[in-house]
Amino acid sequence: MRWRIIHNLRLTLIFFLPMVLLAAVTAAGQTRRVTDLAGRTMQVPIDPQRVVSMAPSATEIVFAIGRQDRLVGVSRFSDTPAAARSLPKVGSYVHLDLERIVALKPDLCLAIRDGNPKVVVDRLEAMQIPVYAVDPRDLESVMETIAALGDLLNAREAAQRLVDDMQQRIAAVDRRVARASHRPRVFLQIGMTPIVSAGTSTFLHELITRAGGVNVAAGATVYPRFSQEQVIALAPEVLIITSMNREGLFQRALAEWRRWPQVPAVANNRVHIVDSNCLDRPSPRLVEGLEQLARLIHPNLFEASP
Repeated sequence: MRWRIIHNLRLTLIFFLPMVLLAAVTAAGQTRRVTDLAGRTMQVPIDPQRVVSMAPSATEIVFAIGRQDRLVGVSRFSDTPAAARSLPKVGSYVHLDLERIVALKPDLCLAIRDGNPKVVVDRLEAMQIPVYAVDPRDLESVMETIAALGDLLNAREAAQRLVDDMQQRIAAVDRRVARASHRPRVFLQIGMTPIVSAGTSTFLHELITRAGGVNVAAGATVYPRFSQEQVIALAPEVLIITSMNREGLFQRALAEWRRWPQVPAVANNRVHIVDSNCLDRPSPRLVEGLEQLARLIHPNLFEASP
């Protein structure tokens, strides 16, 4: 009797195992038609297994939705979270190494519309490597990107949880800022030499205004340049200094501004240094940047916040 059970089990395995393996291989080779966030239609794998991220913000999102095991390559400045630093690099998002990307044998590449060279995208697609482009420009489109990559990488529930958390935190900031009786004039300095700020069509502008400030650098120029005299004339009430350069420039810029007490922000001790990690790329961490700016612009409304 025991022998018969074992024999029947072997027959079952012999019959069904090839079918299971065949189904797995078939699923791996299946594709579906999607439209990316740049409006381009393409065929992508149903379940991508070898993904190359060509922008730091896309890398962060893939990690945030728990699909980092699919990443086989990332762009050079993909440094968050720390685990991203050990992944193979494929060049910066502006200067991509096409040969390196191809050598990693990706079944999907993630591109960013504003940054990755179109010529590289075209050459990858000519080699039958699908390139899905995202276009995160503000908080809303960052959440749209998270949802899209969640669908693309079969992580819909994780993506939805992340989007829900972001929406709740944004709404909490909105509620507090709505109680403000005054919106201070804010100058956000993102470059030291020359002084550079953020114009209207940037996510930094959205963060400033949503945090309850008035962006004194608002205008058609995306990243306008200013002389020190021009900034002084703008009379910002809050001056926030942030930069990706960590070589002591923060403190030097702070010391330089303190020489000008006629600036309201200086006179009232409202010149702040902010770590750019939450401000310099359109990733889920923009919510942290929003919360931080709101606390600096309206400290009286956020005194109870951690």
